Amino acid sequence: MQSRPHRDKVYADLSGRGLEIGAFHEPAVVPAVASVEYFDALDATRAAELFPEIPAESLVTVDHLGDIDHDGLEMFAAGEFDFVICNHVIEHVANPIKLVRELFRITRPGGTVVLSAPDKDYTYDRARPLTPYDHLWTDYRRNVTTNDDEHYMDFFRGVAPHVLEVDPVHLPYNLQRVRERREHAHVWDSTSFAAFLTTSLQRLEIRATQFAESLGSANGLEYFGAWQKLP
Repeated sequence: MQSRPHRDKVYADLSGRGLEIGAFHEPAVVPAVASVEYFDALDATRAAELFPEIPAESLVTVDHLGDIDHDGLEMFAAGEFDFVICNHVIEHVANPIKLVRELFRITRPGGTVVLSAPDKDYTYDRARPLTPYDHLWTDYRRNVTTNDDEHYMDFFRGVAPHVLEVDPVHLPYNLQRVRERREHAHVWDSTSFAAFLTTSLQRLEIRATQFAESLGSANGLEYFGAWQKLP
């Protein structure tokens, strides 16, 4: 498991009962005073089928199965967890603002929300346009539950243009494949993701204090942040 010092500093102070969403094969390493349950849309068996490039033995055992885009986190009560960790999940979901709302809902007052997203400048998304906030807010207001095909056509154009150069008869299969793998539907850099979070917390009237932040320019990967939920 790869060590990421900017994450590890936050994890070291976690305690109590926690939930990690989409841990996949890179679960957070937390202290002995903390326990973690795992939530995902796929169990380890299905994940291994869809992602043969990842060693199956490295995938976490999922404790709670659910689809975030179809109210999967509603199985948890408000304030149920002392901390929630959600790394590199938000870019896959259809309704990122709703996910932010739910992360803070299921975290107790005084608890910690850890959230990160890939910075496109350091990933295969670098050629793709940033997702506008207005698009995300409209999807939230409409309670969108599915990424339409245009999200994945944008993925092909920016990441795998060769897919669009073959016989169009194969396109439906390729679209279904990236949908099953839940490839990146939304794209941010560190600046736009920080702005996305600030605006979303304000509009959702969520009171929280950010106590950790790391940008892609510093860690070469992502925007990473941690917040304490206020009463």
